[in-house]
Amino acid sequence: MKGFRISLIALTLAGLFASSSAAQERDPCATWNNSPKKEEAENAHVLYRGVVKGKDLAELEKMSQQEFDLAYTNWKKAYDIAPAADGQRPSHYVDGRDLLKVKYNKATDAAEKKELADFILRLYDEQMQCYQNEGFLLGRRGFDMFYMPEFGYSQETYNILKQGLEKAGNQAEYIVMEPLSQILVYFFKNQIVSQKETQDVYNKMTEIVDFNIEKNERYGKYYEDMKLRMASHFKEIEDDVFDCTYFKTKLLPEYEANPNDLKIVQYTYVKLKQQGCDTTEAIMQELKGKYEVIAKSINDSLELVRRQQNPCYDAAQLQQEGNYSRALDRYEECLRQTDDPESKAQVYYSIASIRLYRMSQESAAISAARQAAALKSGWGRPYIIIGDAYAKLGRDCGDDWTTRLAVLAAMDKYSYAKAIDSDPEVVGDANRRLGQYRDAMPDRQEGFMRGIKEGQSLTVGCGIGETVKVRFKE
Repeated sequence: MKGFRISLIALTLAGLFASSSAAQERDPCATWNNSPKKEEAENAHVLYRGVVKGKDLAELEKMSQQEFDLAYTNWKKAYDIAPAADGQRPSHYVDGRDLLKVKYNKATDAAEKKELADFILRLYDEQMQCYQNEGFLLGRRGFDMFYMPEFGYSQETYNILKQGLEKAGNQAEYIVMEPLSQILVYFFKNQIVSQKETQDVYNKMTEIVDFNIEKNERYGKYYEDMKLRMASHFKEIEDDVFDCTYFKTKLLPEYEANPNDLKIVQYTYVKLKQQGCDTTEAIMQELKGKYEVIAKSINDSLELVRRQQNPCYDAAQLQQEGNYSRALDRYEECLRQTDDPESKAQVYYSIASIRLYRMSQESAAISAARQAAALKSGWGRPYIIIGDAYAKLGRDCGDDWTTRLAVLAAMDKYSYAKAIDSDPEVVGDANRRLGQYRDAMPDRQEGFMRGIKEGQSLTVGCGIGETVKVRFKE
């Protein structure tokens, strides 16, 4: 009996190894043409295609469970026998992705969703291997990855979308531009990609979109709408990313169409000057001449009177115009003229923002942010500024250990910000920063060498002065 058991175990293991070996040797481009199971594969193909043909993902999701199971079971059988069908059509890969997406969307277990996500992406890879069309398929693969939490804003997603853009060229689909824009903006803000790479990818996207707006009769309007969405995504970083040439391309057409619109002339001149355009150029001299006329006109306008009499309003306008020193002076005047706590909190927040992000005055920014927080309870944004200031102070410490303690102090402020404020934007900003700094937490080995235990309270130097409980990065 004992020998029989051993034989059964041996047979079982042999079967497992054989199955594993077969899986590894499976040809993802196999067809049913020379398969001994050709009839079985063709029948399964016809059965599942009869159910799914002509249906999009939304329609597949509305099918009854019985109808879906029939389609999925027969697709799986046809795919397992002949992944590439008859070698003339990629339907097993295409249909399989849609059927798997239905299962993915309905799955609740994280491990199961990850397995289904990997399967979906594998079908893209196999189709590229067997049927080419890499540019299109890489774009679709990256698009799916972006909307899967398992991948989302990851380097892998970005690489796939970028590779798809490069391979597809002017044939790149408009849908690829949306996730690529969002990732690129996020990566630049978090210093994952350089200014040059951001410019290069954006310029390539714009080139493709402009080509299709002009040449693509069927989808040109979609590309036109996508160009507006791209501009919307990049607006928050364009001042830091792009140069004079970019802003000329963006602003001068509107100026040329409205050469006597005083607001457009003023904005165009100021923005081009801020972005480093040579003020001796003919166009800049033209704009400057009109701008000076505008300035005189404003001196006689109600706008000027309002700004002169209302320092709170004037300060906000100066901040938008980039005149930060003057804005700070006017904000101080504003504080002397208002008694409303919430209004004063907003003013202190604006002062803190200018001090930190525009002037790198961390200590002054911290002081203003604390005053803002004290005047308005349940407001997380001042604590995000304080956390950012701690992180900047820590980078200049010159001592790696103190820098990492400063990161803990910053993370404490981010955690507190989202704990007291339910605003999704505040929570999102706090979570992104927490994720960004997780790898910069103190190293456990360094703590051990210093005789410091996890949970121990330490005071952070570098002008921060906060007490933190030590946590180590995993």
